[in-house]
Amino acid sequence: MKYFMKVFLGVALACTFAMIGHSEASAESIASKCQYTPVAGENPDMSTTNCLLTEAALAKDVPPEIVKAVAEGESGNWRQFDSNGDPIVTKDNGIGIMQLTNKADYDEEKLKNDIVYNIEKGVEVLAKMYERNDLPTINSGDRDVIENWYFAVMAYNGTKPVNSPIVQSTGERNTDAYQEKIFKIVEDLGLIDLETLPFTKDDFEYDSNSNDNIKFVTMEYNFALPLTKTKHHFKEGDEVRTTGARIRKGPSTSTDQVAYADHKNTLTITGPMAYDQVKDSKNHFVWYPVELEDGTKGYVYSGALLFKFKDVPADYWAEDHIYYLYDASILYGVGKGMFGLGQDLTRWQAVLLLNRANNISTENRPDPGFKDVPKSYKYYDAIAAAVDEGIFQGTSKDTFRPNETLTRAQMAVVLQRIYNFPKASKDHPFTDVRDGIWYDDAIARLYTAEITAGVSKTKFGPERTITREQFAVFMGRAILENN
Repeated sequence: MKYFMKVFLGVALACTFAMIGHSEASAESIASKCQYTPVAGENPDMSTTNCLLTEAALAKDVPPEIVKAVAEGESGNWRQFDSNGDPIVTKDNGIGIMQLTNKADYDEEKLKNDIVYNIEKGVEVLAKMYERNDLPTINSGDRDVIENWYFAVMAYNGTKPVNSPIVQSTGERNTDAYQEKIFKIVEDLGLIDLETLPFTKDDFEYDSNSNDNIKFVTMEYNFALPLTKTKHHFKEGDEVRTTGARIRKGPSTSTDQVAYADHKNTLTITGPMAYDQVKDSKNHFVWYPVELEDGTKGYVYSGALLFKFKDVPADYWAEDHIYYLYDASILYGVGKGMFGLGQDLTRWQAVLLLNRANNISTENRPDPGFKDVPKSYKYYDAIAAAVDEGIFQGTSKDTFRPNETLTRAQMAVVLQRIYNFPKASKDHPFTDVRDGIWYDDAIARLYTAEITAGVSKTKFGPERTITREQFAVFMGRAILENN
């Protein structure tokens, strides 16, 4: 796993056989979508099992990468039945591909003999673990972010000392913890590079000689990291980026390479995702049909794909910071795959971004008393929280002007309030920022910290408005500087 100290659109998607939604799916519909006909005591081929696991995961809004890795870790090679055709039941009564222990509301015979039922119930357990309120949360808690499922995966096996992320006696990473092994499977078989979440031993309390559950000292984590969204949410017509990948003639590494795409290439998804045409492929990823800018068509494996805003060109000057904040679930687009390049940022939009970046709760905040932000206003809670935290102030005692565009001076002051940059060590060169004005100190500090420059060598442009991409760069730099 990699570790960088830097900081989805919910979309419908299609699979090879039918359109998939996030609604409840029956065992019959999953089997039908995957063209699976059960045979008693016989495991389906790997490609079909990939489909069954994927469909069941999407039906419960769980990242398929997580479900596939859990199934792999629990049963090895995605097996429901052993070589004799008997259901796999371990000494501790774990049953089948998802190694479920029978519960009163489960049908034990179906857990043993119906692989789709076993998968569905395993996914159901994972979803319930994610919704528990006694487990820590990570960042925004978006369900499509793989790393956000860390503690749900732990709980699937148990929150015992053996699964502590950190070895209490040494402070070292516990690579033998269940969830660490599962995330390693996601990386190795899904070909996805995940972030290593920087926990410390102070985050957990437990007695290594006891079987009592771990006590979670830290219940909310706000990591300034670009986390990893599931690779199973792309749909026809989406433009995507790539980390670098061979474009294949068909959905398999056994087919010929027709092109190579690097990070500068824009790919367009041309159809529904497909499962590997090699039936016994061990890979956990899926394939997407794509078209390159020069018209070349082929297939690319899902692990290499990244979301792309349609209006952000490759190598655009603000590209890195835009996707940095997008991957951290801080900054979203304006809809229909667009970032909103060149659009001015309003004060209410800045509030939402800063609240997300700093994991600010909006619950139980006092009324700030702004006439233009009544309690019925859509972003009332967010604005009340930002004001209560001291991040934002009104434009007067009783007005906030949420739809007013943020200025460069306001941007500097807000970022300084949050990140508290050191006192300026050098004079700024801006002739349009007079000494002692309310934003002078903030601009000087951000200039010294190299968070912002001027609109020219001698002008800062304090009253000029901020565009979405400009704010992304300023904010991205500020977060990186503080990590």
